[in-house]
Amino acid sequence: MPFIVLVLSFLVAVIDYIIKIAVLNNLKPVKTLEIIPNLFSLTYVENKGAAFGMLSNARWVFIAFTIIVILLMIIFLFWKKPTSKILNISLILIIGGGLGNLVDRIFYGFVVDYLSVSFFPPVCNFADYCVTVGAVLLVVYLLFFSDTMKKSKGLKNENT
Repeated sequence: MPFIVLVLSFLVAVIDYIIKIAVLNNLKPVKTLEIIPNLFSLTYVENKGAAFGMLSNARWVFIAFTIIVILLMIIFLFWKKPTSKILNISLILIIGGGLGNLVDRIFYGFVVDYLSVSFFPPVCNFADYCVTVGAVLLVVYLLFFSDTMKKSKGLKNENT
């Protein structure tokens, strides 16, 4: 199962890369393309920071942090060989999204962002949403399905 998780993580990163190439080639020249007026647009942004552009120009810190987190997740994956679907999906999304943004930071020096919704001001990208959804799934898994949490609550051990 760890190899399947890694292959799917790589696929997420490849999808992210393909989208970003299209954004660089087609959206960068026009900057913004309104899809649904006053709700959703594609807006080209070069993000040199973390979430919401924080810590701008700390490129090597983000590269090192991302590599460490991804390596720790891969070690966990091969060490524990998790069977939980929720946990594996969360790992796929976090690793794949992390790799997608890592590639941008290494090769461009910034992350290519392009998804803009009116009710959420920061412009994001596919990889950002993968990491976010993966992190939420990881929290759900840890709170409701993890053996560790069940043992600490005194609940019966069941697999997901």
